[in-house]
Amino acid sequence: MLDIKRIKDDPAAVKAALHAREADCDAQIDEILALDAKRRALILETETDKAEQNRVSKEIPVLKKAGQDLAPVFARMTELKAKIADNDRVLAETESAYHELMLSLPNLPDADLQPGGKENNEPLRYYGTPHVFDFEPKHHVDLCTDLGLIDYERGAKLAGAGFWIYMGAGARLEWALLNYFMDCHLRDGYEMLILPHMLEYRCGETAGQFPKFADEVYKIENPTDSRMHFMLPTAETALASLHRDEILSEADLPRKLFAYTPCFRREAGSHRADERGMVRGHQFNKIELFQYTLPEKSDEAFAEMLGKAEALVRDLGFHFRTVKLAAGDCSASMARTYDIEIQIPSMNGYKEVSSVSSARDYQARRGNIRFRREASGKTEFVHTLNASGLATSRIFPAMVEQNQRADGSVVVPEVLRKYLGGLEILK
Repeated sequence: MLDIKRIKDDPAAVKAALHAREADCDAQIDEILALDAKRRALILETETDKAEQNRVSKEIPVLKKAGQDLAPVFARMTELKAKIADNDRVLAETESAYHELMLSLPNLPDADLQPGGKENNEPLRYYGTPHVFDFEPKHHVDLCTDLGLIDYERGAKLAGAGFWIYMGAGARLEWALLNYFMDCHLRDGYEMLILPHMLEYRCGETAGQFPKFADEVYKIENPTDSRMHFMLPTAETALASLHRDEILSEADLPRKLFAYTPCFRREAGSHRADERGMVRGHQFNKIELFQYTLPEKSDEAFAEMLGKAEALVRDLGFHFRTVKLAAGDCSASMARTYDIEIQIPSMNGYKEVSSVSSARDYQARRGNIRFRREASGKTEFVHTLNASGLATSRIFPAMVEQNQRADGSVVVPEVLRKYLGGLEILK
């Protein structure tokens, strides 16, 4: 959620920033300002009427003792009571409309981002060189099928298109990736959490996915609970609410966390020919990094998390690039995002395997997550950041495609071999 003071102080600048991310919110901002003025006027009027009501209530015994006619006084009290009730009703409607509009505004992109969409994304650096084969390489679907790593047909039989089953060495390889990621994060001082996979509505609201994207999750109907629940699309959705409605101490920050979860996405399932197999799916495994930090440490935390994600991909032996997203390609909640994109040979290009993002105080305002300054005792909103560390559904196909040999076997990355009993070749 944006700071209303920032909107009121310079609405033109806020509108321009949102135009940079290709979001036309001019009318919405004007309506927010009008509703804010209306609710403030209603609050002032109601407080004035309640003060008069309290004053007159105290005067009634005095007037009664003095033998004065109380009929006009009681008439005025009846009038005030009706007016206050009507104002309270209008105020509740106004605040509801105001809150809904504020929740639907996207975050302001950082000023250094290029305006526009993905066509303006900036590759910042490349690691390694593109993979070149001296034979005709196989697609990861064929490699995984031939080696008995993945069963796509039975996955679709069990759950439909966009699902698969890890088999034998494939299941062990998937788990080896997750163990490798977890060991790295634990070594770097991140705390591991095991989260619920089913969340309630306010988690999506705090993370910034609801109300706008509420129809893009798998909702769950529960006959014993009227609240909306959904399967989490990413651990970030849960982690962003961990300290919702709490005030942390300055000494608590930064709080560095990670969690493994399966992720469930309704919007997946592209029909592009080059995205068959595991590149897009309705369920995939991911380890998510998350930080709560002081505002002045936000950029430092971003650089740290980006370096961690890059190191994970580099140490797997991949060629990749780091891309700074343009304002319009960042998700609605994020002020900045860098993608790490890996080469998947069969796709003739790069695919994102990690997004490192800063929400600044946007999620904290939505979830009312604050900290108390030690020096002043005042409360401020924390900053939140997240990074994929990593998702396996794109690492896995890149790994088997880049490491394949002419005989159809696949070399296991060295960092994973200790989790596989020293296994070096899949064949």
